[in-house]
Amino acid sequence: MACKFHAVMRNPGTLPSLTACVALALATAAPAWADRTDRSQPLTIEADRPGTIDLLKQVVVFNGNVVITQGTLTIRADRVEVRELPDGFRVATALGAAGQPATFRQRREGSDEHIEGAAERIEYDGRGDTLRFVGKAAMRRLRGGATADEITGGLITYDNTTEVFSVAGAASGEAGGRVRAVLTPPPAAGSAPRSGSGK
Repeated sequence: MACKFHAVMRNPGTLPSLTACVALALATAAPAWADRTDRSQPLTIEADRPGTIDLLKQVVVFNGNVVITQGTLTIRADRVEVRELPDGFRVATALGAAGQPATFRQRREGSDEHIEGAAERIEYDGRGDTLRFVGKAAMRRLRGGATADEITGGLITYDNTTEVFSVAGAASGEAGGRVRAVLTPPPAAGSAPRSGSGK
């Protein structure tokens, strides 16, 4: 039986605010490309197994085909855990299942582009304002549904304060590996996609 939790973020400091941080902790690391209206949308968390909310330890956990949606944001994982630290910052982890990575998708502000990411583990650190895709990591920018840019490696880190992506061949403590980036130039201003008309 599926477990579903729905929270509207209106009153900081309440239980829904703590639970709502599941999506915020994973999504707010990227406001440079995230659709800002997502933050004001209702947050929905669905999971196949019951979740836990530990108010004493400030930990929220959901397990089993977890799907988090808020506006254009969608996060899918086998397990999601969010901790609120004593200093008020939050850390969050979304874990994939065997053969199925955790995924992240969100529309870019003011465009028809989406950012997608996938990895064995997605981590958010509120103090450093960083988002890390760990283990078989891939990030893509989609234009109109087609892949425009793609980065793959063992570890991809996005630092929101500097708006810089970093990619490494392996996650920390692992042997090196290759990284790959495919970057497509943006369409020329005012130009339409070419068709078979010969023009």
